[in-house]
Amino acid sequence: MFAKIYKPEASAMTSGRANLDMWCLEYQSAQPSIIDPLTGNARNVDTREQLELRFDSLEDAVAYAKANGIPHRIVDRPKSKRIPRSYSENFDYDRKLPWTH
Repeated sequence: MFAKIYKPEASAMTSGRANLDMWCLEYQSAQPSIIDPLTGNARNVDTREQLELRFDSLEDAVAYAKANGIPHRIVDRPKSKRIPRSYSENFDYDRKLPWTH
């Protein structure tokens, strides 16, 4: 069973940047999920999939994986480019599209 080490991304529903400096270690399933015939829910006998360990740095996460003999891979996310805008730009005269409610 492999583990994925990554930095979580901010949800599209939030504007905050809290807890984005943490690194997560998450197990990936080695076997497919079983579909329950009665309810249709997917289930798996391996409960390690439900774990998400958080670390302050990448080095801590890699050291934990190596100390416990967990094969892992590191997934880097691209830097998000933020374009600073102000609320008054909604009402500019030379706006390309008309602003309506």
